[in-house]
Parts: sequence; structure tokens; C-alpha cells
Amino acid sequence: MAFRDLIDDIDDVVFETLGDSAVIEGRAVPVLGMFSAPWKQPAFGKVHTAIREPRFEIRVKDSDGLSQGLRVTIDLPTLDGGGDYDLMQLAPDGNGLVALILRKRP
Repeated sequence: MAFRDLIDDIDDVVFETLGDSAVIEGRAVPVLGMFSAPWKQPAFGKVHTAIREPRFEIRVKDSDGLSQGLRVTIDLPTLDGGGDYDLMQLAPDGNGLVALILRKRP
């Protein structure tokens, strides 16, 4: 069995056990991934930034056909960042995952 096949098996278990669910526009089946919303403003030295970039990390195999502008609905309580987002960018990490860079819908 190839290394990528082994990692894919591990990812299946991790995403099914720990993953968050999201509905992506145009997809009939929800996608599992890892959602993070760094609502706390990061600081670099004494300069405060306004970086608030919510992301939903999914597997590359689940990213086919995704493009900027699609609606992504994160299935979490609102206080945990759940709700509707616009897909702004896809950012592959080179390790089999793709970060969907999101912007909260008004």
C-alpha cells in the first residue's frame, strides 16, 4: 500500500471523528473539514492588525470544482462561528489539505 493511501485512511478516521461539517453551494452532500475562526485580533509587536480570516480546511479530493464566490455554510453554533460565508480563495498547503479562505456573509 502506498504512503498516500495510508494517509488517506488516517484522514478518513480523523475527519469523521473530529471534523466539522459544511454545506458548499452546488454540492448535494456536506463536506467534512476543520473550521477555525481566529476572532481574536492577532498582534505583531505593538501593532494590532485587523486580520480575521476564517478558514475551513478540507482534503484536496473534496476541493474539485470549487471556486471563489461559492456559499459555504458551516454547521456549528453561531457563537462558534457557524453560519454562511463566501469562499474568497483556495489555499493548498502541499500536504493534501486545502484551506478555504472565507468571509462572513452579512
